[in-house]
Amino acid sequence: MQEILKDAIKLLRKKGVDYADIRKIRHLRENVAVKNDAAENISIEEEHGIGIRVLYKGCWGFCSTSDLIEEKINHAALEAIEIAKSSNLINKQKVKLSPAPAVVDKFKTNYEVDPFQVPLDKKLDYLFWACQILNEHENIRTAVGCLEFHKIHKLFLNTEGSHIEQDFLESGGYIEATATLGDEFQKRSYPNSHSSQLSQEGFEYVKKMDFVGGAEKIKKEAVALLRAKEMPKKITTVILDSSQMALQIHESCGHPIELDRVLGDELSFAGSSFLTPEKLGKFRYGSKLVNIVADATAPGGLGTFGYDDEGTKAHKNQIIKNGLFVGYLSSRETAAKIGHKSTGAMRCAAWNMTPIIRMTNINLEPGDATLEELISDTKDGVFMTTNKSWSIDERRLNFQFGAEIAWEIKNGKLGQIYKNPVYTGITPEFWNSCSGIANKNYWQMWGVPNCAKGEPIQVIHVGHGSSPARLEKVQVG
Repeated sequence: MQEILKDAIKLLRKKGVDYADIRKIRHLRENVAVKNDAAENISIEEEHGIGIRVLYKGCWGFCSTSDLIEEKINHAALEAIEIAKSSNLINKQKVKLSPAPAVVDKFKTNYEVDPFQVPLDKKLDYLFWACQILNEHENIRTAVGCLEFHKIHKLFLNTEGSHIEQDFLESGGYIEATATLGDEFQKRSYPNSHSSQLSQEGFEYVKKMDFVGGAEKIKKEAVALLRAKEMPKKITTVILDSSQMALQIHESCGHPIELDRVLGDELSFAGSSFLTPEKLGKFRYGSKLVNIVADATAPGGLGTFGYDDEGTKAHKNQIIKNGLFVGYLSSRETAAKIGHKSTGAMRCAAWNMTPIIRMTNINLEPGDATLEELISDTKDGVFMTTNKSWSIDERRLNFQFGAEIAWEIKNGKLGQIYKNPVYTGITPEFWNSCSGIANKNYWQMWGVPNCAKGEPIQVIHVGHGSSPARLEKVQVG
């Protein structure tokens, strides 16, 4: 196969392309889900194919095929050129790429236990055990558990001489309890909500998550929420746990720093951004405590890789430095438009999709305080955990987030539980109100496996690391 792809690259060179790349992707995925005492879904599926991207006379063309034979691959290569020629008839703005070196290298996820070698009955027994604990209380109506695994192989070649092989492994899952009392129902998830917590590790990560210990905790909290008071409406101090911070970072920092969105390429699909180019290096995004990095090298992150889907080497670059906006996520094309080099953020969700700018691991760096100090130093406020809902405008400015549960903070101590908590804000005002970030002992990498962008929609896995953080004068309700 490698020789066939090398021959396809030679063919594209002979046809006089400005640039071309070929990526072969094989994706194996497994899902095991149970509900109460029965299996709800057991599936394993595999897909593979080849995507060919061509830049011809300054215009892009793309074609893909799942027929992995030389004739079909060469046909797709020639078809990509024809599509680029058609684009050239109407596109007057020619694409230029920032320079990049040729690379020959390999990358592989570090793991201990291959989850695809773990027997199915062992996976089911683990989920049933957790669900049994959840169902021990009469008010628990449904207990759900899920395990999810991904194994991905990528082979990348381009006309500049790059030849890169990468192997990725992701493991994870979640449990969830729904409690009812009359017309009232409440839900608690562990270790995170929205269908999964994944890490770039093997089956050993499933053991780390400790579903059994988590089941005891969320069972009690789900039942307690049934009789809890609604969150009072007020402006107050808010402390968000690291999982809620992960989604806050995702929506109000990760998306607005995507340079294709900034330049208007995603305007009709995913929206635009308030972080326009004239703000780079000048705009006060947050307080001096706020330091955010895009780190494609972070261990375990779903946005970790050796090279992006343009062959740009993974690295760590500063996005927010002491509250100042200093960096974007970019591609070779978008970086060239602002006179920079690519930050290596081009990724595709599947073999039949062209790469677009996606988040890597967008992380809030830890502060110096303990979580207990953040709470004890708060006279009046709330502590929220585990995202329940979110909404944000197309420029990533005005937002509203809901959490599964909150606790009152009174005179430095956690008090009563509140149900259905919501907080709202405006992105720069919110981040400028940051008055404390917990230290590295509380920092955790979270996986977001449902980030959607592009047309057609590409759903990709990204990561966010954070410690709990404290924000002042936040509207809650």
